[in-house]
Amino acid sequence: MRSEPDSGVSPARDAQGHAPIHAYAAIGDGRSTALIAPDGCIDWWCAPNMDSPPLFDRLLDAAAGGRFALQARGIVSVHRRYRADSNVLETDIRTSTGFARVTESLNSGPAGRLPWSELARRVEGLEGEVIFDLHYQPGTRAGTCTPWMSDTPNGCVHHVGPVMTMLRYPEDTHIELCDDRAVQGQLHVTAGYRGVVALLASQDEVLPVPPLDDIDTRIDRSDREWQQWVADLHCDSRQRGEVICSALALKFLWFSPTGAIAAAVTASLPERLGGDKNWDYRYAWVRDAAYIIKAFLRVGALPDAKAGFSWLMTTIGRHRPALRPCYTLRGETVEQERYIDIPGYHGSQPVRVGNTATDQLQTCVYGDVMEMASRMIAAGHILDPATARLLFELADECADRWMRKDCGFWELEDLQHYTMSKVECWMALRRACELAEQGHITRARLPRWQRECDRILDWIDTHCWHEEKQTYVMHAGSDRLDASLMLASRFGLAQARRERFIATREAMRRELSDASGDLLWRYSGMQQCEGTFISCAFWMVEAYGLLGEHDEAHRLFHSLLQRVRNDVGLMPEMWDPFTEQGLGNTPQGLSHLALVHAAFAVDGE
Repeated sequence: MRSEPDSGVSPARDAQGHAPIHAYAAIGDGRSTALIAPDGCIDWWCAPNMDSPPLFDRLLDAAAGGRFALQARGIVSVHRRYRADSNVLETDIRTSTGFARVTESLNSGPAGRLPWSELARRVEGLEGEVIFDLHYQPGTRAGTCTPWMSDTPNGCVHHVGPVMTMLRYPEDTHIELCDDRAVQGQLHVTAGYRGVVALLASQDEVLPVPPLDDIDTRIDRSDREWQQWVADLHCDSRQRGEVICSALALKFLWFSPTGAIAAAVTASLPERLGGDKNWDYRYAWVRDAAYIIKAFLRVGALPDAKAGFSWLMTTIGRHRPALRPCYTLRGETVEQERYIDIPGYHGSQPVRVGNTATDQLQTCVYGDVMEMASRMIAAGHILDPATARLLFELADECADRWMRKDCGFWELEDLQHYTMSKVECWMALRRACELAEQGHITRARLPRWQRECDRILDWIDTHCWHEEKQTYVMHAGSDRLDASLMLASRFGLAQARRERFIATREAMRRELSDASGDLLWRYSGMQQCEGTFISCAFWMVEAYGLLGEHDEAHRLFHSLLQRVRNDVGLMPEMWDPFTEQGLGNTPQGLSHLALVHAAFAVDGE
């Protein structure tokens, strides 16, 4: 099983109608992902694609947002789990009158992803009687359209802009309301009962209306396909259960129509409640995608890694000479950021669509690309000539640009000589040298890259080391610390400068950690601005494990598992150590890929 909860999960919402960010489970079909609160309400679903305007946006508009609720009356307890090696979700619900199970899936077909969206919710009665309230309320795409209903000869359809939807339910469902804005009704479920409620969706295309029995059958077929995906992996970690759990979570971010990998499936969830750090992460960041591709390679998910690698290199090549930090899931330039007029999670404003990072200079991207390519080749795979030429060009460009100020790993507006950017450029040229020496790319610039590589490391030691504090700092001329430098243990800095790296690690445990010493803020000064960054804590695990300090790596790893994963093993971007609540977008790719790499470091790999 993915996760075996001990005491269940609370279905309660707060006074404003919000469920905790970290409480959501997810289901996905390789094109979109829906988030399900413990009370049985789907609060977020961008259909048909994860970067489409949301069909359900209660997550950002608790009072009036779109939703799809299937909620039992008189809930006593809720226990959720993913089926073994699967992203099909099962929820056991005990009420004051009975016991029922809901099995949920965004279904796939015999040849993979269906050409329409099929969100299926099977209801089974196990004991007594349970009454479920059904409430389907399509959203307004942030006030840009008015949902309306048409009663066609083949069934009742709701139109939401270009999206057509149809709610399917068993014949014995008691429907109280069906109008332009909502469908409401009840299901009376007794022991032995089995029925399916499903939502079908299609955009600018014919909307298929399959029989409910076929939809029901596809739940189990989808489950078998998830199990087969896991069975095809090659993962021998001693933390296999945790690794597989996070690998399955990363699949929620994979956009199968192109091979792109999103950073997260949500937009504008706050890094601090009521704050303004509310970003749209439904795009493919070069950094995040490269790290996830490496995680897929680590667990033996070759088709996913190859698709992501090919998409990323093709997209970068198509946009040359620019090298942007992020792209849309179809490989286009991300739109400029704009605000939309909805309340936001706990009133956190503004609610953003688009991302300003698209125009930033981030020299660390060179390292992300070269490291990803190096891992692909080290796994035994072969570069095509176009990719080999592109890697050569990027390496030579890195040799020219590493001395420029940039926005850094954290995409800040303050242009500086960020230490992590220099480290990644150093790694990029090291990897380029290795690829050239091995014959994977041309050796034409090899002597130059070797000299620049040495210069970068000397520059880091000269300008980014703080002698008094005995630590590498965030950027040249600063005394602030940056937890992203813990990634440098994977990039080779811990081996090249072992004593200085260990001193930096200990400085971060002193200055950036929470009271427990386990969680880390991203960099100095963030303690009052946002939560701790979950991936940084797992990077710290690596920083112990890769240097052979396995006792502390093991302790820290398992402490984090207990603290920041929810009952079904999912993690958001951040964690508030004061309220023990999740923050930021969810599920977050960086958090899960960091867990995967940390698990292998705990193993000593």
